[in-house]
Amino acid sequence: MTLLGKRLARPDALEKVTGAARYPADIVRADMLRLKVVFAQRAHARVLSIESAEALAVPGVVCVLTARDVPYNRYGLVEEDQPVLCDGVVRYWGDKVALVVAENVRAAELGAQCVRVAYEDLPAVTDARAGMARDAQLVHAQRADNVLKHVRIRKGDVERAFASAHVVLEGEFETSWQEHAYLQPDAGVAYYEDGTLVVETSGQWLHEDRKQLAKMLGLAPEEVVVRYAKIGGAFGGREDLSVQTLLALATWKLRRPTAIVWNREESIAGHHKRHPFWIRAKWGAARDGRIVAAQTELVADGGAYASTSAEVLKGATLFATSTYEIENVASDGYAVYTNNVPSGAFRGFGAPQAHFAAECMVTRLAHALDLDPVEIRRRNVYREGSIEPTQHPLPAGVSAAAVLERCVEEARARMDYGMPDLRPRTHLRRGVGIASGIKNVGYSFGFPEQATATVELFGEREIERAIVRVGAADVGQGAHAALRQIAAETLGLPPHAVRMITDDSARAPDAGSASASRMTFMGGRAVKDAADAAKAKFPGPDARATVQFRPPATTALDPQTTAGRPNYSYGYVSQAVEVEVDTRTGQLRILKIVSAHDVGRAIDEQLVEGQIEGCLAQAVGYVLTEHLQLRDGKILTPHFSTYLLPTTLDMPTQVYPVLLELADPNGPFGARGVAEMPLVPFAGAVANAIYAATGAWVTQLPMTPERVLDALNASTQLVAQERPRDPVMPLDQHR
Repeated sequence: MTLLGKRLARPDALEKVTGAARYPADIVRADMLRLKVVFAQRAHARVLSIESAEALAVPGVVCVLTARDVPYNRYGLVEEDQPVLCDGVVRYWGDKVALVVAENVRAAELGAQCVRVAYEDLPAVTDARAGMARDAQLVHAQRADNVLKHVRIRKGDVERAFASAHVVLEGEFETSWQEHAYLQPDAGVAYYEDGTLVVETSGQWLHEDRKQLAKMLGLAPEEVVVRYAKIGGAFGGREDLSVQTLLALATWKLRRPTAIVWNREESIAGHHKRHPFWIRAKWGAARDGRIVAAQTELVADGGAYASTSAEVLKGATLFATSTYEIENVASDGYAVYTNNVPSGAFRGFGAPQAHFAAECMVTRLAHALDLDPVEIRRRNVYREGSIEPTQHPLPAGVSAAAVLERCVEEARARMDYGMPDLRPRTHLRRGVGIASGIKNVGYSFGFPEQATATVELFGEREIERAIVRVGAADVGQGAHAALRQIAAETLGLPPHAVRMITDDSARAPDAGSASASRMTFMGGRAVKDAADAAKAKFPGPDARATVQFRPPATTALDPQTTAGRPNYSYGYVSQAVEVEVDTRTGQLRILKIVSAHDVGRAIDEQLVEGQIEGCLAQAVGYVLTEHLQLRDGKILTPHFSTYLLPTTLDMPTQVYPVLLELADPNGPFGARGVAEMPLVPFAGAVANAIYAATGAWVTQLPMTPERVLDALNASTQLVAQERPRDPVMPLDQHR
């Protein structure tokens, strides 16, 4: 093997740094009609009338489209419950009510301002737990209640285990929304080419986008082509359709090319966010540190439409016990409709929220038992053959223990982990926190997972070049480079001899979504298998092969026993984080991060390290600075001046990605997915570090200075109080 692990030049690097790369906003032509959305700007209301005469009188306005212009006015990845344009009721502030089509941007903007919509306001549900009440206002009137999904997991008998436990702790945790904030806001164009409707934009799944657009317009899938321009980040934010439906509708209706470019405020209002969670946890342990029971209730704010809430909830509920084998588990997860911005896929897919609670609870048990936080993890961590909460053994290749040990080794070498703080006790306190994590690779719970690739070989007596067709989105993570590297390695070619066709639904087979850390694993395995199959035919008149790779099957959970095989592969991560806390102000600084991962096999070490470092930057924002705030359903932080992304000054100068290569039995050359893993345990590691530094627990995300200071003040007040003698210690009393 000559290419695996090598740090190769990114084939798209030069055009990106020089500005030559063409993103969707760069492919807009002067002859294209421009689109402008009329947003609801109401949390919940009935649409009484839409008057467009004034808008149509604006010079340059071509038409105003409404719900009656949409052949099938429903779409959604899991449930088709979201209208393209609202047909009677608006359910959140960013709902689309009308679409103005004009000859230029200015006319479209003026026309949108002139569309008159009359509303009858309805009561709004803006709190997920309140929305679960029997008498709560319904977000979707046709449903019996606002609970979109209830996920139930049972293993053993938690009540009996709690009764015999040496210590039992309880706690509550809250997380907030997070904006994807990808570099390039939503944009795209649509046009007809040889009688076929073409939509060119950014997304994460070519063929799924095509399927939904075709159904919306009542067309056969082959009558629609989806193409991706360069994609400036996604992180799950481009899984759902946004501007694609508007472009397809307008071009289909008018038979003219159209374009739309959202500004940042429109993008923040118009696409989904990471789910806020409220989590109540109760954990019990024996005297020897064995965790005997974990009971968790999770409530996720799903917002106005289903998006992927049901699937996110499944992951969060499954990972409520993190990487630990616990004999007795009772977890209940609820995704709830509200009149807030919809929540959907975001890097980590429910795992970061669940791990925040779980990893804090494990550390608290350690302190209650006078154990080292690492030692309690050693005694409970998953190993080969461990049984998941869903009552089945983990997929082969369990490396959680090895990853934990390597993380601890690196932390002891690079941090003051385990050493007494000998500095003068000033207002600046330092501490190190440890946390572990697990996240599925690929789709789960019975989803028919697959990836398909075609490889065609050329040459006389030996292979000289290859064409690889694989419908795989590269959202900036380097997926196309990795897939090319896998093909080149398999075929014994230099990378430049492999031509990739990836960004056109009509020219490349379906490799599935660039999400769930699956593309290197799934798309890469399909490319490798197709390359092997084509190579077996060479030399010959048709050295070409199409292969569909299917991993080991997963299953849905049994509705009675809750048993099942939820996933075919996992990624494992452990982190050590060193923080400094200013006890006067609550200001928190991340000083050092060790992030250890089992990557199975690093196809390109530089790409893997880049994924880890970039994900950690997003994790710092999620945990420290990014506070998306809503009031009565309205986003109060629609600008980057109020929604604070982390900058270089917020990042630690010492970040250590640590790669273990313990092969996954099904990945190409043993590779596992890694893109989401660094986000999974990070909040727990930071919370544990704050406790190590100050003795205070922070239980809300983001950990703003105000929240840290509140926790410090509460901790100071508790010092003078007698600690409860009862082994059941509520979280706000235990230090």
